[in-house]
Amino acid sequence: MEEDQERGVRFGRFGHVDQAVSSRLEAQWLVPGFDRPGGGRRSELETSRISDGLSLKGRASRTDVAQVTARLTRAFVAALAAGLVAILGGAGPAFAGSTVSVTDPAVALPDVPSPNPPPDTTALPGPIPADFWLATAHGDVWAFGHAEAYGSAGATPLTHPVVGITPTPSGKGYWLVASDGGIFAFGDAAYLGSTGGLHLNQPIVAMASTPDGAGYWLVARDGGIFAFGDAAFFGSTGAIHLNQPIIGMAATTDGQGYWLFAGDGGVFNFGDAHFFGSTGAIHLNQPIVTMASVPDGTGYWLMAADGGVFNFGGATFHGSTAALAAGGGDPAEKLISSNDGNGYWVVDQNGETTAFGDTHGAPAVQGLMFSPTTPGDRAVLYAFQQLGKPYVWGGNGPDGYDCSGLALASWHQGAGVAFARVANNQYHTAGAPVALVGLRAGDLVFWGSSQTDWTSVYHTAMYVGGGRIVEATGDHVQLNSLGQWGDGDLMPHGVRPA
Repeated sequence: MEEDQERGVRFGRFGHVDQAVSSRLEAQWLVPGFDRPGGGRRSELETSRISDGLSLKGRASRTDVAQVTARLTRAFVAALAAGLVAILGGAGPAFAGSTVSVTDPAVALPDVPSPNPPPDTTALPGPIPADFWLATAHGDVWAFGHAEAYGSAGATPLTHPVVGITPTPSGKGYWLVASDGGIFAFGDAAYLGSTGGLHLNQPIVAMASTPDGAGYWLVARDGGIFAFGDAAFFGSTGAIHLNQPIIGMAATTDGQGYWLFAGDGGVFNFGDAHFFGSTGAIHLNQPIVTMASVPDGTGYWLMAADGGVFNFGGATFHGSTAALAAGGGDPAEKLISSNDGNGYWVVDQNGETTAFGDTHGAPAVQGLMFSPTTPGDRAVLYAFQQLGKPYVWGGNGPDGYDCSGLALASWHQGAGVAFARVANNQYHTAGAPVALVGLRAGDLVFWGSSQTDWTSVYHTAMYVGGGRIVEATGDHVQLNSLGQWGDGDLMPHGVRPA
């Protein structure tokens, strides 16, 4: 029976293999409990993502002709962009003193992912490993990479959903904030007050820490500001009619001011925060989701959900992930400046991190809100909820799982998609092949003794983003790095169930 065939034996680096291939593997590896010798060719994991040209709509072109066309038009785009930057970055009217800036006058603008042209290259950097926390609306928090797990509100009955996670400046703690302004503090994050007991005109949508971590601001959807600890109040848009609701805020480096920004890219500045322009009058393919300041405060970037980057003032454009986003996947969520402002990282909601400019390594630990937007996201979220449950041979859940049982249950229960039960059959029939450099949340990855023989597959895991996987291995369901075992047995492509 198929279920009997799936029952595995304790073996090798993953602690088990599927029974269907165990006899073959035991014949090859005569000593149970020892890893198969590594080796083989290098996988595609370490290669860069390639963008074969970039159109003004942010889609990737697949022909040499399109690349040539893009380069021929770059001079025109550059000239046009220079005019736009002059309009957006230097002429936006702003009120004096501590009052608020207004959005730019209506200007007919092309539908481009950034006011500046892309660099003269068709290659986009590949994702890099990063440290981050993923939080959900239910208050669950999962730690990735070297980020420490300090706790969550997942077991706490919540009256309002969690809408944000904000790391402390030290990276040794974080706050969760709910839509009613309720605050949950973990690690070295101090509880300094909340709006949980207040009647709010509009729900809380974001939180920002002061530079020393001894205070924080909460911002409501109408731009109302609530300051706690050493955070000072510099003004709000609570009494202003907004074209689009406020979705976030960014503090200046010294904590003596802040910007509020709306989903259309309207920017409002207070305290020592200066106005350099906005996308308030531009037609956007996707809404603005985040803002980041140049460290010296002379400019800032706005970023849309598709990874399109817009630069103003002294902030320079180094590239975007808009061409990659055209193929689907998780939305961009954070843009983090490098120390000198001559580069930045773009981070998707699942932790996928791409570096541009003079960045080195990975950014400081980030807090990300994970909200399922694709079937793969929903499968991943179900798998996260199984973390810590025991590894059980042939286990289909909910009390325990083996590798392929977890993959199937996550997709079936989380996304309503069913496929084969056994790992090698999953590799062969569960969905469309996906290049390892193009993995998205929920894609399945596999290990086998022969990269050209699907029947040799003995283990499967689910990619979650940021170079990480969730898998049933050893004695429990756990989060691990995709490259933890090297690439000797990693099969040459993943699978995207559908």
